[in-house]
Amino acid sequence: MSSLNPRVVLVSRETEYAALLAKHGTRGQAEFFLSTRGQKIAELEVRDTLQSRALTAAKDAVPADWSFVHVAREDLNRFLFSPEDIIVPIGQDGLVANIAKYLNGQPVIGVSPDPASSEGVLTRHSIDRLPGLLKSAAHADVDIQARAMVEAKAGEGLSLLALNELFIGHRSHQSARYIVQSGGAEEFQSSSGMIVATGTGLTGWAKSIMTATHRPFEIAPEENRAAFFAREPWPSRTSGCEIAAGEINGDAQLSMLSRINEGGVIFADGIEQDFLPFDWGVQAQITMAENRLSLVV
Repeated sequence: MSSLNPRVVLVSRETEYAALLAKHGTRGQAEFFLSTRGQKIAELEVRDTLQSRALTAAKDAVPADWSFVHVAREDLNRFLFSPEDIIVPIGQDGLVANIAKYLNGQPVIGVSPDPASSEGVLTRHSIDRLPGLLKSAAHADVDIQARAMVEAKAGEGLSLLALNELFIGHRSHQSARYIVQSGGAEEFQSSSGMIVATGTGLTGWAKSIMTATHRPFEIAPEENRAAFFAREPWPSRTSGCEIAAGEINGDAQLSMLSRINEGGVIFADGIEQDFLPFDWGVQAQITMAENRLSLVV
């Protein structure tokens, strides 16, 4: 970090309780809506309260001579991060993945508002540790885990980074047609799309795919490798399923040529509104990214 005081960027996403209030107008209407479906509002209120308290405590943890800003998850693609920022996502692990592609080496301190119910892989810190972690991060006196990311390049100068996984296919998840190249082999496929997962991502969406297909990969989060999976490739007279899974590393990449008339997309880490077009004729190159997530551990 430089001699300038850093800015703390707090990031959160809307709670289920807040979303219900926005949709139904009042707590009573929201409670009635849930009750008609055999559900109770109390648990959602507790989680909302825990997040609110964590955000208040995080703001109080920022030294008086520092600045801070609070950014909602849905505004990330419009927010300009600074090299001097310290990023503090407050929420579930997936929130860190949502942030990763917008960063370039800034330290990320993942905080869970409710450690008892969190997996704590990426948001592993409790709010009471934040004051000390902020000061240590400002002096580069923290342990950093450099988690690998993957990158998709498609079209002219367009690229997209992912910490967990990339999805390449149709935006509605209907059948996607493309020509895939890997390891010197080439195949026309019709599938539900391709997933490319890092070592971090192998604990998420890709885990269910590996379980269902019995194609396991073991990749540590810091390793410069990733795995790819064709989702339900359809064998026919014209389409195959031989290149159903494989690996990407420093020497091996994945290439895909779209044969989707319209609606083809490439999106990262579940944020579907921030995507690269993947319509007919677009060539996508999937490689390991130079950028890495600097996770404070």
